[in-house]
Amino acid sequence: MKQSKDIVQNFDIRAFQDDLISWFEQEQRILPWRQDQDPYKVWVSEIMLQQTRVDTVIPYFNNFISKFPTIKDLAYANEDDVLKAWEGLGYYSRARNLQTAVREVHEQYGGEVPNTPAEISKLKGVGPYTTGAILSIAYGVPQPAVDGNVMRVLSRILSVWDDIAKPKTRKLFEDIVHEIISKDNPSYFNQGMMELGAIVCTPTSPSCLLCPVREHCRAFEEGVQNELPVKSKKKAPRALQLAAAVIRDEEGNYLIHKRPSKGLLANLWEFPNIEVDLSIAPDHQQLHAFIQNEYGADIKIHAPFTTIQHVFSHIVWNITVYEAELISDISALKNLKVVSEKDLEQYAFPVSHQKILKEYLLVK
Repeated sequence: MKQSKDIVQNFDIRAFQDDLISWFEQEQRILPWRQDQDPYKVWVSEIMLQQTRVDTVIPYFNNFISKFPTIKDLAYANEDDVLKAWEGLGYYSRARNLQTAVREVHEQYGGEVPNTPAEISKLKGVGPYTTGAILSIAYGVPQPAVDGNVMRVLSRILSVWDDIAKPKTRKLFEDIVHEIISKDNPSYFNQGMMELGAIVCTPTSPSCLLCPVREHCRAFEEGVQNELPVKSKKKAPRALQLAAAVIRDEEGNYLIHKRPSKGLLANLWEFPNIEVDLSIAPDHQQLHAFIQNEYGADIKIHAPFTTIQHVFSHIVWNITVYEAELISDISALKNLKVVSEKDLEQYAFPVSHQKILKEYLLVK
């Protein structure tokens, strides 16, 4: 692997900075977190934008900031309210880590987001990219903010053929950005790189003829822009078969369950469900036995009314969903909450269980 200094040798850094920043000044999208340089808002937006498209994030960001406008508001908020505001964005550990880190900022730093790499990178959920984004955008610190977008852009501009899926390649690009970042305007430099990757230097069919830094791009000059970046494929996600039940009591209330405080989708609410092995017994039998043993609920299971597939990065849930009615006494229930249909909207559900409810309301 080449060193960063070797890669940027004979690269006109100053001209590249000028062209990129001038373009960003004129063409940047109007986004709510760009209205000011509030470190808290920059932080919230960057956490939301991880794994999520800008268009999706905008309404979530506006809603979140309206509910928790300051660090103090988020620090003191009920976690269920935070998760509800995050509902539908996915990757819920981001929200929990954000609130944990915000509480630390409130308690340890008097509500002021730290402005040094050493301090801010210690906060939960704040990795190298988020550190660089907050410091450069909010504080004008020339710190790299390297994500997949930036690696794609730089791999083309500098003709870097190292596999961007490998951690050592990310470190290489961080070193490169240290070399080429504008010390005068690191905020617009980093935001310009992000913007370029989002709307011009896209993963497929990059708009090279519209690119403001085309004359600096080695891949364009060599005609290999569609071959970069090099990225090895991830393993295919593992498929799991699940069975779930939408259970209602005689008054029409729903029985829901809160997931554990650690692990996948921690602290979110869901309809009772279990991973099943169809080689052992029919899924509805396994589901019935699980609900009786786990929750002390005797139910009558009716026909399945939908199947839901939900894809995570590492697993795929294939969920067969049954309608069921409670036939035992509510007083015998364990670890289930009885909730009216109206009150359901107060609880944060993962997307898969939002889909279950939506399908159920269509058929009931």
